[in-house]
Amino acid sequence: MLLEILTQANGVSGNEKEVRDIIYREVEKYADEIKIDKIGNLIVHKKGTKKSNKKVLFAAHMDEVGLIVTDIDEQGFIKFTTVGGIDKRILVSKTVNIGNKRVPGVIGAKPIHLQKNDERDNTIPLSDLYIDIGVDNRNEAEQLIEIGDYIAFNTKYEEFGDGYIKAKALDDRVGCSILIDLIKDDHIEYDFYAAFTVMEEVGLVGAGPAAYSVKPDISVILEGTVCYEMPELDSHLIPTQLGQGPAISLIDRHSLYDYELREKAIATAKRYNIPYQYRKTSSGGNDAGEIQVSRSGSKTLALSLATRYIHSTASMINKDDYYNTILLIKHLMPILCEGEENDNRF
Repeated sequence: MLLEILTQANGVSGNEKEVRDIIYREVEKYADEIKIDKIGNLIVHKKGTKKSNKKVLFAAHMDEVGLIVTDIDEQGFIKFTTVGGIDKRILVSKTVNIGNKRVPGVIGAKPIHLQKNDERDNTIPLSDLYIDIGVDNRNEAEQLIEIGDYIAFNTKYEEFGDGYIKAKALDDRVGCSILIDLIKDDHIEYDFYAAFTVMEEVGLVGAGPAAYSVKPDISVILEGTVCYEMPELDSHLIPTQLGQGPAISLIDRHSLYDYELREKAIATAKRYNIPYQYRKTSSGGNDAGEIQVSRSGSKTLALSLATRYIHSTASMINKDDYYNTILLIKHLMPILCEGEENDNRF
């Protein structure tokens, strides 16, 4: 599965080249135009046999949360800080790969046997964590890594249980993989643009320039989104659930999504018996926040995959959600591309 290749690649925000190179190779022979802009966005134009009334853009970000080297101490231990939003409680004992050489390391801290009572009851501060790469001093460490090297989590892609996938970086390699599938599908009759954006996890950096270049009328953001269906929560507090279909966003910290597009997506799902759900939380955000205000603006719709344990070393999705998201987009495509401002078919 292409998703395995994408998630095993390392692409911490600002260092997306490895992921971008994979995507470029995958879409090169299917695209009519490909360009890489100054900050690293990969923008693809796929022409169809039918001319669209609207310029439609699909967007997915290439980057993942991770770490970056900030110092090397005298014993050769690596100090670091986070890149993107990571729960620091999950870092201790995790394995990582550092830099382009993928130098292996383990995130360490003071053993529990040596911790004081108050230390055991509190999250270990980032300043007390370090990465052990198995060397004895700074000189040996400096032969392998440099300050500024990116650090990615070392997590194996696995399919397990009843149609589940576990991997790092599912946010948002699931969106990238779906977008690649759309580009490769020659049965899609309409022109569309695809933007694989950079640095979403550190402030939606790539989305604005990508949209400014394309000038879309309508934009659909493909994302991995927060999922938490634990039994102690009331149903209205559960943002999304695995296996319940693509999640359609209402509002988040950066965007209020277009009502008309949302209703078209829901009607399409109902017409073709495609399961769907609402993203019930208003927290977080995605590239829509910048895309919808670029130039004179773009109507936006977000279709997301529920992703358990998001922004951690290992997250989970459901394969049915993946394929149902693709199915919904394919049925929705002609409606987006043909529709007038006030489409009354629904």
